[in-house]
Amino acid sequence: MAILDQIPLSLIIIACLTLGLAPFFPEPHIWEKLKMLVAGDLGKPVDIFDLLMHAAPFLVLALKLLRMGQG
Repeated sequence: MAILDQIPLSLIIIACLTLGLAPFFPEPHIWEKLKMLVAGDLGKPVDIFDLLMHAAPFLVLALKLLRMGQG
């Protein structure tokens, strides 16, 4: 987990706002994929991969915040 300590929090937040939410219009892509997941329409491998790629910055942010809260 030492790698999380080396990544600046500001960089992770920027990644969440850009990579995590892009494209922004008509709605954030991750939001579209989460709606597909809840509806049960997330079946194609490319859609699952897309969800994982857009969710990755948010996962790193959550891990970083948990790590900061412990220390």
